[in-house]
Amino acid sequence: MKSFLWRGLAIAAVVLAFGSLARADDVLRVGKADRAATPIIPVDVGVKAGMFAKHGLDVQVSNFGGGGKLHQAMAAGSIDIGVGAGPEMALIAKGSPELAICDAFPSARFIGIAVPEDSPIHDVAQLKGKKIGVSSGGSLTSWLALQLARKKGWGPDGVERVAIGNGASSIVSAFRTHAVDADVSATSVLFNMEADHVGRLLIPVSDYEGNLAGGAIYAMKPLIDSKPDVIRRFLAAWFDTIDFMRTHKAEAVKIMSDVTGFPVAVEGKEYDLTISGFSTTGRFDAESLENLKQSFTDLKLVDTPPDMSKLYTEAFLPKR
Repeated sequence: MKSFLWRGLAIAAVVLAFGSLARADDVLRVGKADRAATPIIPVDVGVKAGMFAKHGLDVQVSNFGGGGKLHQAMAAGSIDIGVGAGPEMALIAKGSPELAICDAFPSARFIGIAVPEDSPIHDVAQLKGKKIGVSSGGSLTSWLALQLARKKGWGPDGVERVAIGNGASSIVSAFRTHAVDADVSATSVLFNMEADHVGRLLIPVSDYEGNLAGGAIYAMKPLIDSKPDVIRRFLAAWFDTIDFMRTHKAEAVKIMSDVTGFPVAVEGKEYDLTISGFSTTGRFDAESLENLKQSFTDLKLVDTPPDMSKLYTEAFLPKR
């Protein structure tokens, strides 16, 4: 009887060990181009809400100071999945070994133009000829400032773009020293500046600019070739996260606040402005692709306009 019991326990131990191994999550190194940008925060929400774990993924998150640094890390092989913005697709046109796999946030309503709180500017028309802060030359914010001048008929030199970085402290300093008259930045940063009585949102850039894949997800080609199922599970978890955020505002806003360090009230305003902007399908729309192609040329990111169909794939998107 004792021998039978010990054999039973041994078999049970083997079964449990095998089951544990079978359930081991796939480790996925995910990079974020920005810590606080709203189209990127679902990575953090998905981790904390258990969405990626539900799909058998151990997502290890790294934050980078901009899309350029994120894609450098991807090219170096230290990141598998990158979450950034559509204009970074230009790097694929220049040879980066990756593809865009999801148009996560087609519009750019999460970016706005702000002015110092005490600025005499109260209408976008007053920005003609003014200095507008952008994160860097060749960035999405730089192109959006250029597009403002173009859409308003002011010409390519209708505003002066000044690279000041994308950190909140840089924008606050530029406002307080009057180094710039306005700034293009994430609306969450701008709402926080409003709460601190430093600046105020003038307009979201979606008031004058259409879709441009404001938030996009990228995968390295080695991962695409070797573990396509991992990519499918990542995107399935991503959309589960978006569904969770839409139906659990309080929980989502709390996580957003924890990630950004901004007050819950600030992130509540950001949530209300942006939650409907997340794509429900992840597919790349024609307007986004055309605007991106134009931006690549305007910002001199490529020598010749690329074939956009070569820069992305929709093969891993879940059917919704």
